[in-house]
Amino acid sequence: MKEIRLHGRGGLGCVKAAEVLVYAAVKEGKYGNSIPFFGFERQGAPVTAFLKISEEPIRAKNRVYNPDIVVVLDPTIMNAVNVFEGMREGGLLVLNTKQSKDDFRVPSKVKTLALVDATAISLELLGKPITNTVMLGAFCKASGIVGLDYVAEKVAELWGEKNVEALKRGYEAVEIYSFE
Repeated sequence: MKEIRLHGRGGLGCVKAAEVLVYAAVKEGKYGNSIPFFGFERQGAPVTAFLKISEEPIRAKNRVYNPDIVVVLDPTIMNAVNVFEGMREGGLLVLNTKQSKDDFRVPSKVKTLALVDATAISLELLGKPITNTVMLGAFCKASGIVGLDYVAEKVAELWGEKNVEALKRGYEAVEIYSFE
């Protein structure tokens, strides 16, 4: 089972992104569940979504305390929240940033770093800094847990074809680095 934690801010689509990933996993014949966590329910407030994807049924319906993967939809959240808390050894960090890998010091438990400037892509394609679909594309490529097809199907249903384009751009633009 893969445990995943998404960090974002209200209005960026963090909770919906987790739901889309669970939808895609189930369509692929896997099991999945997602659980949102809200602080203040307002735009811009920190939001966390937890999800689990497995080849076997998932019995526990709790938050993710020790994620294999952390996805950060808004890099400023890293100033307010310890996104690495509880992360397992060998973890994957998928980060929205315009910075390069040399600008980051990540804990040694992060073995794979995936970077994409989701904000720039979403502003270009959607005219708004709503990064969830771009980050979904980056997640798909970096993790390999779910394919792009069912994610694109649900993205089209929820948000339309421009967001499918944003999804594909995130998939193409993500840069993936491995650390030993």
